[in-house]
Amino acid sequence: MTAETQTPIEARTGVASVWARLRVEAAAAAAEEPILASFLNAAILRHDQFAHALAYRLSSKLADAQLDMMLARDVAEAALAGDPRIAEQAAADMVAVEERDAACTSFLQPFLYFKGYHALQAYRVAHWLWNEGRDTLAYHLQSRVSERFGVDIHPAARIGQGVMIDHATSVVIGETAVVGDDCSLLHEVTLGGTGAAEIDRHPKVGKGVLIGAGAKVLGNIEIGDDARIAAGSVVLKPVPAGCTVAGVPAKVVGDCCPQPARSMDQRLPD
Repeated sequence: MTAETQTPIEARTGVASVWARLRVEAAAAAAEEPILASFLNAAILRHDQFAHALAYRLSSKLADAQLDMMLARDVAEAALAGDPRIAEQAAADMVAVEERDAACTSFLQPFLYFKGYHALQAYRVAHWLWNEGRDTLAYHLQSRVSERFGVDIHPAARIGQGVMIDHATSVVIGETAVVGDDCSLLHEVTLGGTGAAEIDRHPKVGKGVLIGAGAKVLGNIEIGDDARIAAGSVVLKPVPAGCTVAGVPAKVVGDCCPQPARSMDQRLPD
């Protein structure tokens, strides 16, 4: 797709556009705060591609005694080379955070500091390993993400792009869970299973869904596109598209505002 044929959204979320803006922000930050110039150069400015910078940043976060930074970087580089969609998804995720998080004023913040963003990109590497049949290393990365960020995403889960995991602490996404494009999840969200049987047992979340802090969605149930789940709810039954549910157990309490995951409007209908 050429620049002339891109839609405005595609142009804004494309890897090249995101990378160009990230570099500009990093250079400006280095000039403004010289004490961080060396860090910003190592993390962003010395790299010639977004994928390489992302691999470096993830490896610096995930390295441990068993997988040092060089090996962790090699793993991330292999995943990003093996599936170029990972970089595209990471770019779309960064745009989602910058657009939806009122506390975020640049691409630099999620790329360098936001653990929800880091956990999601590390999951994408682990998911690639899982699909390559490298289960043990995928589980190792899952464990490191859980230890490092307090986020537990099974590498077999399927997550779309343009996803924001805000604050992220204690988010759990199970093995057979699906999260569609353009969703927003807040801290302490659980997409959990019911029962110990090895079956399709986790939620299937559609596109554009907003799941509030502390919400628990349990079992192989469908959450329709553009639905909204109120904070603290326990969802045990399917949620129709475009509906707001709240309570324990959750019940439909009204329709949603348009695109709830983008607006982040968590107010319940009057």
